[in-house]
Amino acid sequence: MSTTTSPEVLSFEEALERFDPALGLEVHVELNTATKMFCGCPTEFGAEPNTQVCPVCLGLPGAMPVVNEKAVESAIRIGLALNCRIAPWCRFARKNYFYPDMPKNFQTSQYDEPIAFDGWTEVEIDDGQGGLERHRIEIERAHMEEDTGKSLHVGGATGRIHGADHSLVDYNRAGIPLIEIVTKPIMGTREKAPLVAKAYVAHLRELLLGLGVSDVRMEQGSLRCDVNLSLSPAGAGTLGTRTETKNVNSLRSVERAVRYEIGRQAAILSAGGSIVQETRHWHEDTGVTTSGREKSDAEDYRYFPEPDLVPVAPAAEWVEELRGALPEPPRVHRARLQEAWGFSDLEMRDTVGAGALLLVEQTVAAGASPQSARKWWLSDMARRANEQGVELDALGVTPADVARVQALVDEGRINDKLARQVFDGVLAGEGTPDEVVTARGLEVVSDDGALSAAVDTAIAAHPEVADKIRDGKVAAAGALIGAVMKEMRGQADAGRVRELILEKLG
Repeated sequence: MSTTTSPEVLSFEEALERFDPALGLEVHVELNTATKMFCGCPTEFGAEPNTQVCPVCLGLPGAMPVVNEKAVESAIRIGLALNCRIAPWCRFARKNYFYPDMPKNFQTSQYDEPIAFDGWTEVEIDDGQGGLERHRIEIERAHMEEDTGKSLHVGGATGRIHGADHSLVDYNRAGIPLIEIVTKPIMGTREKAPLVAKAYVAHLRELLLGLGVSDVRMEQGSLRCDVNLSLSPAGAGTLGTRTETKNVNSLRSVERAVRYEIGRQAAILSAGGSIVQETRHWHEDTGVTTSGREKSDAEDYRYFPEPDLVPVAPAAEWVEELRGALPEPPRVHRARLQEAWGFSDLEMRDTVGAGALLLVEQTVAAGASPQSARKWWLSDMARRANEQGVELDALGVTPADVARVQALVDEGRINDKLARQVFDGVLAGEGTPDEVVTARGLEVVSDDGALSAAVDTAIAAHPEVADKIRDGKVAAAGALIGAVMKEMRGQADAGRVRELILEKLG
C-alpha cells in the first residue's frame, strides 16, 4: 500500500470531479441442484457440519468426479437468458491455489473455454427526473465451477482469522455447483456507478429466480458479488488499477461498497499514491473495505485442463430446446404485472427499486390485493429492514405472513395499528399471525356492550366535543373516536364506535 499520508476517503462528489470509475462485477450463483457438481452428495443448506461429504468432494486419492447434467442445463439456460453464445464444446480446468477450506488445493472451474460467453443484458435506474434510464451491461462469460468449503474462525470479535483462538472447517459447501457471471468493464456511469452496480445485481437476482435455477438468497451466500473497481483521470478513457471487494452479500452493500471504494481510491490517487491490485474485505457494520491479499493474475493459478473430466459438448438441438423454454424476460414480466395490478409507473418503479417486486407478487399469489401487498412491503416492512440493515427478503416475515395479516384486517378482526403488533410478534418468533393475535389478545373488540361503555366514558370526559356533534358538526366525532381507541388500546372497531357516538348524540 502507499505510504503517502492522505485523507482516508475523498467525498463522492470531489472524487468524481477528478476521476472516472470503471466497474467490473463478478457474481457467483449457487445452483439449486439436488446434488453437488461432481458427486452425489446432497446440497441442503444448514446441515450439520461435514455431514454432506464424500471422497470426491473431499478430494481423496482415487476418487473420480462426474459432471452434474442438471448443473450444465442450468448454466446453458443462464447463458441464454443473458444473450450469451453457448460453446459447442468446452471443458473444465484446475485452478491451483491454497485455501484451508478447499480440500483438493485446486478448484475445478473453467478457464479459457467457458460454456457461455459474449453476452449482454440491460438494467434500468432512476434518472432523477421521474423517469428511467437504461444501461447496457456487456457479459464477458458465465462459466461453471464448484464452491469451496467454509472456514469458521472462533474466539475473535470480528469472525475473521485475525484475533481468533482457532478455526474450524465445514466441507458441506465444497463441491456445490456454481455459475460465475463476469461482466466486461462497465464505463461511463460516473455518479450513477453505485446505482448501476446495485441495479445489475438486483436484475440478475430477478432473472435467476425467474429461471428457477437458484434461490439467490444473498444472506445465505447462494448469490455473492465481487465488486471490481478502478479509477482513471477524468476524461482519460482508460482503465486504472483495480481492486476486488469480495463476497458482498446484499444489494445495499453492493451500492455502498462501490461508493466507498471510489472515495478511498480517489484519496490515495489525489495524494500521489498508487492503488495496489488486491482483494479487499467489505465490513457491513462500518461500511468500509480493508485489505485482503494481493490479487493473483491468471498465470499464477497455473490453469491446466482437468484430466479426470470429459469435455462438455451440448448438442445444438438441446440448446435450442432450452432457448425455446425460457421464461419471459424480467422487463416483460414487470410490464405484465404492472398492467394486471393497475400500478402507476411511479408505483412500479418504487416497488422494483425497493427490491420488493417478487415479494409483492408472492403476497398477491397468497391472496392479498396488489395495493395492500405493496403498502406493507414498501412501508412497514421496508422500515423494519432498514432499521435492521437487511434486505426485505431476509427480514423474517414471509409473503404468506403478510397476506394473512391483511386477511385478518379485511375480516375486521384487527386493524392496521394492531397489524403492526402482529408483525412484531411474528418477527419475535411467537408463531403465525393467527397465533400472535390469540397469544397477545389483539383482536378488535366489536362487542356493543364494551364499546358503548367506552363511548359513554369518552362523551362524559369531553362534553364540549359532544355539544359540537349535537349541533351538527359531525367531523368532531374524530376526537371522541380517538379517545375510545386510546382507552381500548387501539382494539376497538372504529367504524362501530363512530356509529355508536352518532346514535347517542342524535
